[in-house]
Amino acid sequence: MKPEINTEDEIVNRVANSALQVFDLEDYYPDGERVALDVSGWLWQGLVLREKEFRDALKNHDWEQYSGKFVAVFCSEDAIVPAWAYMLVTTYLQPFAKKIVQGSIDRLNVLVYQEILDGLDYSPYADKPVIIKGCSRKPVPEEAYVIATQKLMPVAKSIMFGEACSSVPLYKRR
Repeated sequence: MKPEINTEDEIVNRVANSALQVFDLEDYYPDGERVALDVSGWLWQGLVLREKEFRDALKNHDWEQYSGKFVAVFCSEDAIVPAWAYMLVTTYLQPFAKKIVQGSIDRLNVLVYQEILDGLDYSPYADKPVIIKGCSRKPVPEEAYVIATQKLMPVAKSIMFGEACSSVPLYKRR
């Protein structure tokens, strides 16, 4: 004899049945290796930029190794590097790299996310409660969550952070 199923005790997934929209920054994580390029190796004694030697070093560098990569150009030494030096490095990198920034890998990741989030259509989140998913397996920069919040506020009815089972309310339109 089969046991009776009491439909009143049935487990209902209220999250799946709600209007709640999940915004997962991990979905927008751009694939591609991140590389830090230190210009200090092209400076005389790691501290002084000598233009001729600097230009010669750039001409002889293997730029193809940066094909399809995200590149952060920086100087690890406490040297005064003129702006044009980073600009010149960029002219060599541009044909190969996906994206080039002056600064750290962290800054690179933030700027990449800024570009991606600036280009998204947020209309699917219009007048709906949105949860910005908190857990990610990919290295999503914390600043990307701040950017996403700013982009969603003008359209979303409400914004929460975390998971549907344990979210933190952040914003509710009045």
